[in-house]
Amino acid sequence: MKVIGVAGWSGAGKTTLISRVIPYLRERGLRVSVIKHAHHEFDVDVPGKDSWVHRQSGAEEVLVSSANRWALMHELRGAAEPSLPELLKKMSLVDLLIVEGFKSEPYRKIEVHRKDSGKPPLFPDDPAIACIATDAEIETALPVAHLDDIPAVAAMMHKYALPLEDVLAARANDA
Repeated sequence: MKVIGVAGWSGAGKTTLISRVIPYLRERGLRVSVIKHAHHEFDVDVPGKDSWVHRQSGAEEVLVSSANRWALMHELRGAAEPSLPELLKKMSLVDLLIVEGFKSEPYRKIEVHRKDSGKPPLFPDDPAIACIATDAEIETALPVAHLDDIPAVAAMMHKYALPLEDVLAARANDA
């Protein structure tokens, strides 16, 4: 399994870009998964449903399963947020795992940058950024693709993704 991050300021279009790249890669036979980091409180459950009641009752984990999907919800209940390596280890093996967020983690990333964002690019201050998807003219030695050139963006993501073992080893060396 290879891992690539997608980093950028809020509103840059990370989720939109990922949602356009996934079908492109799937059409080419690749299995793709995503880890999304949220900086805010979120809940995938619905108040009043049985799974919600179980969680509110104090269950550490609740797994909901149906014929089409399953979801495991794990309550931290004051424990520390899991690190990216801990989360990576929980994912099923696929061809490409895309990580959205975890901007400060030292794993290889593609930056999403929009010229109208009013924010500076991240790549000058983040050596983990290997390539850029943008709608702006940017002076850099890094590979750049236009945000709307999905084949080029997908190719960069696949080219610069690192094997999971390398990502975990690099993080262990930083600790």
